[in-house]
Amino acid sequence: GEQPAKYTATYSKMGRDVTVAEDFNENNIEKVARCMKALAHPLRLKVIVALKEKELSVQELVEAVGTTQSNVSQHLTIMRDKNILDSRREANQVFYRVGDCKVLDLVVLTKSIFCTSPKDSD
Repeated sequence: GEQPAKYTATYSKMGRDVTVAEDFNENNIEKVARCMKALAHPLRLKVIVALKEKELSVQELVEAVGTTQSNVSQHLTIMRDKNILDSRREANQVFYRVGDCKVLDLVVLTKSIFCTSPKDSD
């Protein structure tokens, strides 16, 4: 059989270096691709950043990201269906929170890779 691709990376997390070694088989690649696809929209990233370590109602998210409730609800449903977000209902309001803190790690790491110029790292 074919050997899975071996991937090793070192990145800094909260001031310490973390080494990640992962065997990428077809199942892992599909799982990673589904998660990245679900996050690959500016509005969805805004929602993730707005939620960070707190829970917000749909209305609070609408105000935080600056678009219509219909648009926000559509994206919340996509992320909830992909297990990126968890939700709970209280009376007539629905509250959302990030379902897996690794998603936040991914967003922060992606930002640090793509949004930091060499001169910013001092």
